Amino acid sequence: MAEIDSKFISIEGIARRYPKREGGVTTIFENLWLQVPRGEFVCIIGHSGCGKTSVLNILAGLETPSDGAVIVDGQAISGPSLDRAVIFQGHALLPWRTVLGNVAYAVSSRWRKAGKAEVDERSRRFIELVGLKGSELKKPAELSGGMRQRVGIARALSIEPKILLMDEPFSALDALTRGTLQDEVRRICTATGQTVVMITHDVDEAIYLADKIVLMTNGPEAMVAEVVANPLPKDRVRDSIHRHEDYYVVRNHLVDFLVSRSRTFRDEKPAGYDPRRPPIVKLGSAAQAAEMANTIPFPATASARD
Repeated sequence: MAEIDSKFISIEGIARRYPKREGGVTTIFENLWLQVPRGEFVCIIGHSGCGKTSVLNILAGLETPSDGAVIVDGQAISGPSLDRAVIFQGHALLPWRTVLGNVAYAVSSRWRKAGKAEVDERSRRFIELVGLKGSELKKPAELSGGMRQRVGIARALSIEPKILLMDEPFSALDALTRGTLQDEVRRICTATGQTVVMITHDVDEAIYLADKIVLMTNGPEAMVAEVVANPLPKDRVRDSIHRHEDYYVVRNHLVDFLVSRSRTFRDEKPAGYDPRRPPIVKLGSAAQAAEMANTIPFPATASARD
């Protein structure tokens, strides 16, 4: 079971190529491999043009890879599925439906034989979960941008997907609303054990939300350079996260990658780099302690030599 869970999402050698008008092809990325265990929150970071959204669309079944395959829970993705819910940058709500109507539409699509009472009960439960109780009968035009995104989150979660896919869902919101929704998403996903793959350009957002952060090099011909394991505690809190001893260790590593190494990595790959097994980088005090524990002090080494 542990082996199956470790490969809950298995991206296996996928590529995305587009034909050029003048002939030939542009390769956005190629031979991309990544595994996401069940219940993990993974953020993908990289500059525009590296193919982050294409990876997400392939996971959603909205695009077909030029090569390779994606396996989810033992089955290859062949198209869209209600097992995979997507939250886009825009709310993508049906403007003629109420909050309840938008969520109920998703619920009734998932459980086609459910009666109206059951659909309403389930829809209202998820509307309340995202803090919109009392707004069930409002239409999208009557809601703020943050409230519309909450409806989108409720709609996605209401179908109880195996995977939640998020494409920069908070990027168009003001800082205060964005922080509030990040808190809500983190609370819900931590409580439910939801498996999440999210795209973001925001380093601090990734550090706050993710269990692992996937670093992609610049495109075209982008690749996964490494996967950074987030050393911050699972119960981290926004108000104090920046005071944790490992916070700036991780942040500086991510910023350094985006500023410089994302451009040079492809031509200066470390010895032994294998795209099929991108290195998992462990940073911070816990990693240092583990390294020290596996190191024999010099006097002991000298004594053994003598």
